[in-house]
Amino acid sequence: MAKATRYTPEFIKENLDKGYWTKTTYVDIWDRNAAEYPDKEAVVDSHTRLTWSQAKLWIDRVALGLLEMGFKKDEVLVVQLPNSVELTLLRVATEKAGILCLPLMRTFRHKEVEYALKYTEAAGVVVPVTFRDFDYIKMLGEIKGNLPSLRHIFTVGDSTPAGTVSIGRMVETPIEQKYPADYLQKTKTPFDEFTLIFLTSGSTGFPKFVENPICSITCREYWLAKHLKFTRDDVFALISPTAGGANGRAYCGAPIVGGKIVNLEKFDAEDVLKLIERERVTVLPAVPAMFSMMLNHPNLNKYDLSSVKYILSMGAVLPFDIGMEIEKKMGKMLQNYSSIDCSAACHTLPEQPAEQRILTCGKTYAWAELKLVDDDGKEVTAGGVGEIILKGPAAASGYFKDPDTTWKTWTRDGWFKMGDLGKLDEHGNLIIAGRKKDMIIRGGQNIYPVEIENLLVVHPKVLSAAVVGMPDPVLGEKACAYVVPKENQEFEFADMISYLKENNLPGFKLPERLEVIEKMPMVAEGQKIDKKTLMQDIADKLKAEKIS
Repeated sequence: MAKATRYTPEFIKENLDKGYWTKTTYVDIWDRNAAEYPDKEAVVDSHTRLTWSQAKLWIDRVALGLLEMGFKKDEVLVVQLPNSVELTLLRVATEKAGILCLPLMRTFRHKEVEYALKYTEAAGVVVPVTFRDFDYIKMLGEIKGNLPSLRHIFTVGDSTPAGTVSIGRMVETPIEQKYPADYLQKTKTPFDEFTLIFLTSGSTGFPKFVENPICSITCREYWLAKHLKFTRDDVFALISPTAGGANGRAYCGAPIVGGKIVNLEKFDAEDVLKLIERERVTVLPAVPAMFSMMLNHPNLNKYDLSSVKYILSMGAVLPFDIGMEIEKKMGKMLQNYSSIDCSAACHTLPEQPAEQRILTCGKTYAWAELKLVDDDGKEVTAGGVGEIILKGPAAASGYFKDPDTTWKTWTRDGWFKMGDLGKLDEHGNLIIAGRKKDMIIRGGQNIYPVEIENLLVVHPKVLSAAVVGMPDPVLGEKACAYVVPKENQEFEFADMISYLKENNLPGFKLPERLEVIEKMPMVAEGQKIDKKTLMQDIADKLKAEKIS
């Protein structure tokens, strides 16, 4: 049974009694929409458009097909697909069949895919035959001998290599005629169990597998749908990798109100602009790096973006000046603060002034609790910087097959360390100061890289910037800035220092080295800068310079 690790009967009852949770599942929501809006478009990608009734039939046939092939309750189906109709609907089909779905980044290769399949003892995996010149079937053939639990390889697309099963053919088979109409109501996952597993993103070691109970997801999405006034006329765009978790408003939020989901298979700034114009997108969630690329695209003004109501920024800190520029050119900017492990923390709301919506992450959801604490676990004084800890009914329920790590990460009364540093403004809105592990301690003085990065990225010559600590034998650490200049621009150390001084950055926070590079190393399929790689790079350079 896919019981949520941290959820006790008392905790479940408490959240139901308080109205934070509902017994409604996503299966219920998709079935409701098929009944109420049968001919309204539900989900779209570059090659498929389905109405709610068509989507329900797709889901039912795949769910029944998986069960008929021998999938048992709580067995795992790994799905390694780009954003697509198939990926969206497979997540619902697995919930309906009572099995678990683990979406993987499409950029994962042999090592990561084998680890995920082996750890979860996956019974099946869904892949494209090829995508962007990579052969997924060949990869699986090379690792399958190490995966005794893997029984089925499913493919999407026009071809079906030997030894694989076509999802398309499953959808074309009227298997539902063999079963009672209510058959899948008996197999669907209950509201207080999890059917969706997400991987934590990051640059160190292997990721953790996060349980996402249905009730924790709907808890968050019902609240947001109400406060952001989403309707069935809204069009939600999936432009960042769904497997990375940054698309909750689209995959999870759109069905709540019967809105349409439109998928972009691979991020490209101009392709997003085309998608907005073509599909009349109203809700656009993504990470700051993506918004920055759209904002800097030379063809930005060619496209009609007037349909956009909300730009939802998540996953990283958004520089204020860039946020204001995005709002001016693309739509009202709202910020979300969360993590894969604790998916509902803070959100800004449309009625807040621009300074609060863009400079802060807003206040906690009504049912969430937030504290800022020092290294001893004591709450910091008003206006002080502390580590963010959170608890609430929308947090993940633990790590799949890993109760030891779960209880080392969460306290028994539900508090979770986010790993970020923050402070509260005078209105109670959360301002992120940066990752705790990224903080640089220079001779006993704390430097928060995000403060410097937010200044550098708005320099007219700078495309992107990251600040990391570099070892120093006297001060312990110093700050090193990595900068990618804009095309045909040169950016030098003197430019950086004079600019930061003009913006009143204190002397001890000034970076003492500049590395100009062509491209930032990224993790999570381009959603986060890989600071571990940058820190190793500067450490290696310092070591080589010392030797020479």
